[in-house]
Amino acid sequence: MEIYYTLKEIDSVAKKICDSLDHPIVAFNGAMGSGKTTLIKSICKYLKFKENISSPTFSIVNTYKNSSNEIIHHFDFYRLKSFVEALDIGVDEYLDSGNRCFMEWSEKISPLLNYPINKLKIDIITDFERKIQLY
Repeated sequence: MEIYYTLKEIDSVAKKICDSLDHPIVAFNGAMGSGKTTLIKSICKYLKFKENISSPTFSIVNTYKNSSNEIIHHFDFYRLKSFVEALDIGVDEYLDSGNRCFMEWSEKISPLLNYPINKLKIDIITDFERKIQLY
């Protein structure tokens, strides 16, 4: 699936993405500033998560729970120097949990991704437009 969108359309794009996901683990790939966290915020909003969704750049993982007791683990692996650091925080336990896991900069832990996952690539078209490829 390929979608072009602007920030004004992000909530409808979030719904389309959620309706297309086959697996609870999703890798969000794209350049710095492409909108990975912004898209994750919109997806969480669509899934009825009311917490303040923010990038876990320093904590590496944030966990959110909605009123239906569904859980999302949101990772940002940007600062990792090695996939071994992800093992140190127990990433395999999160990925094995059956909960939704949204990962930014997942390429940093690619040797650990032996799970069925959805991959989502965000490309910057202009300052105001993005292209998403879901595969």
